[in-house]
Amino acid sequence: MQLRKLGAMVGAEIGGIDLAAPLDQGQVAEIREALAENGVVFFRDQHLTPEQHIAFAERFAAININRFFRPVEGYPQIAEVRKEPGQTKNIGGGWHTDHSYDQVPALGSILLARELPEMGGDTLFASMVAAWEALSPGMRQTLSGMRAVHSSRHAFGNRQREEHKDGRYQNADQAVQDAIHPVGLKVPGTGRTALYVNPSFTLRFEGWTDEESKPLLDFLYRHAQRPEFQMRFQWREGSIAFWDNRLTWHYALNDYQGERRLMHRVTLEGVPLQ
Repeated sequence: MQLRKLGAMVGAEIGGIDLAAPLDQGQVAEIREALAENGVVFFRDQHLTPEQHIAFAERFAAININRFFRPVEGYPQIAEVRKEPGQTKNIGGGWHTDHSYDQVPALGSILLARELPEMGGDTLFASMVAAWEALSPGMRQTLSGMRAVHSSRHAFGNRQREEHKDGRYQNADQAVQDAIHPVGLKVPGTGRTALYVNPSFTLRFEGWTDEESKPLLDFLYRHAQRPEFQMRFQWREGSIAFWDNRLTWHYALNDYQGERRLMHRVTLEGVPLQ
């Protein structure tokens, strides 16, 4: 395998490997190490069947069955991330980290490009390790003693939203997850600390009101979006992005109106936090 860094703070491309073939323990270990170091790793020209996509994911962790996205027919382990030509809103069109509302944060997501627009549809990634380390020592010390409340209710729950009527989402009645996690998350298995709040699913700090929380959360969100923490990935059919949800944010750009984009996503279960 060959590793080529794509961003100063986040992202690396791994070449010289066919993910359709069974991976040996050494390859799995190398990918894990690259993921922990770079937050997200990319693979090109990987034209996997659904079975191969699932088998690749299962070498790293058990699969988290997504409750809210429409699954690929016959494969409940694979969620569709889809936008049709007539739809104006995409899935993931804002900075976020997947499944932070779960009691055990998801380890990672493995996204495979199936159909792409002629232009556009890139994804931005940002390092929350770099964001944490760039805070002042005083701010890190303050945040180290704090926890934040995350929820799925406002994002996927029973609300009259047009995007919930277009067939891409399901099980709104199951959007009842609330979870509390450290703001400075010591990520298991990586030896790294990440800023663990995000604009999509974080509601407030534990023990604080929404109004009290907003100024500090807004500061942290602006800080985490600094360009030097980011990189931009341009998709091709058969490209795979494998990111650690605990180390990174991501943002799917919605700049391809009138075109179809279809991605298949498998999410990996995390481990309980200490």
